[in-house]
Amino acid sequence: MRILVVGAGAVGGYFGGRLLECGRDVTFLVRPRRAAELAANGLVIRSRLGDLHVPAPPTIAEDAFQDSFNLVLLSCKAYDLAGAIASFAPAVGRETVILPLLNGMRHLDVLDDKFGPECVLGGQCLIAATLDDKHEIVHLNETHSVTFGERAGTMSDRVMAIDRLIDGARFDRQVSTNILLEMWEKWVLLATLAGSTCLFRATIGDISAAPGGADLVLRLLEECRSIAAAEGYPPRQSFLERARAVLTAPGSVLTASMLRDIEAGGPIEADHIIGDLLVRGNPSLLPIVYTGLKAYEARRSRTP
Repeated sequence: MRILVVGAGAVGGYFGGRLLECGRDVTFLVRPRRAAELAANGLVIRSRLGDLHVPAPPTIAEDAFQDSFNLVLLSCKAYDLAGAIASFAPAVGRETVILPLLNGMRHLDVLDDKFGPECVLGGQCLIAATLDDKHEIVHLNETHSVTFGERAGTMSDRVMAIDRLIDGARFDRQVSTNILLEMWEKWVLLATLAGSTCLFRATIGDISAAPGGADLVLRLLEECRSIAAAEGYPPRQSFLERARAVLTAPGSVLTASMLRDIEAGGPIEADHIIGDLLVRGNPSLLPIVYTGLKAYEARRSRTP
């Protein structure tokens, strides 16, 4: 099975690199600068679960496709989705399966409109990783998992084929017959985490230590939960119990990657993670979070 990994950043580079490590047929779709970096220095992963160096991994440019791929692993940021779709569209054939690992849900509609829902699986990943100043991938914790499945909830031949393909790679994977609910649950957690840590520019532990901090985080979680439930995907009680514990843990240094992006002056997924929730419900705290994020974007757009 020929795999196209769109991008070789922290997420795509990590999971694509782990697949290369176990001998899978992987090609990275990258821009010229990243292609030059990979040709010169290779793909480097630094992880407490095992380092990896792949000299000169296979890459392709968007104007170089001659054949379609069997699987497209899509891990770009939401603000790069339109450009990513334009770049990998020539690699999508009649039998191609697209496995997106983006956060939220809006990207499914975008991909469906372009390629048809029959081509697009549900999927998500859990990992904390970043590119350092040497453009090496640094795995920040011990979590590295991919969950995927048919959005209709069936256990299809193609899903089982992908599961067999991933077997042996040095990351966790799970086939789900309830992938949309799992994607919604992750969105609820992520929106609460990003909303609270970005609003206060603080860690979960710092927020919990502040007067009223933990209560406000739980109110934000409830807003996100109620929107998911209204959309037909009420989060499970076991998930909510874990989320409440994680989001109010005393002394926790946890922050959202969105806050790290803000602190680095980078682009953020404000519309995809927070804005898309607003159009699905009528919350009171989320609009405040969204206004703060859009104010950051406005200021960033004026910064040389």
